Amino acid sequence: MDSPWRWCWLTLGWVLIVLAPVVGVLPGPGGIFVFVGGVALLLRNSQWAKRHYVRLKRRWPKLGHVSDRIMRRPSHRRRLERAAATRD
Repeated sequence: MDSPWRWCWLTLGWVLIVLAPVVGVLPGPGGIFVFVGGVALLLRNSQWAKRHYVRLKRRWPKLGHVSDRIMRRPSHRRRLERAAATRD
């Protein structure tokens, strides 16, 4: 059974994504941070979002690399460590 907290985090993630364009109108880079925060909450709490994220990364690897780096995902660090090990 799903936790009520999980649904709260999912709802907050969607709210942040919807609010990102509104915050983006204000001066400064605030909209980007709001959007990334919403996406991070969705990725942590939704299998559906994770599947779509993996598809996006397979189709556009450079975009996936940048998004992993921005969100400081552990997979990004593992990928860098593997690349460094193969170069040696």
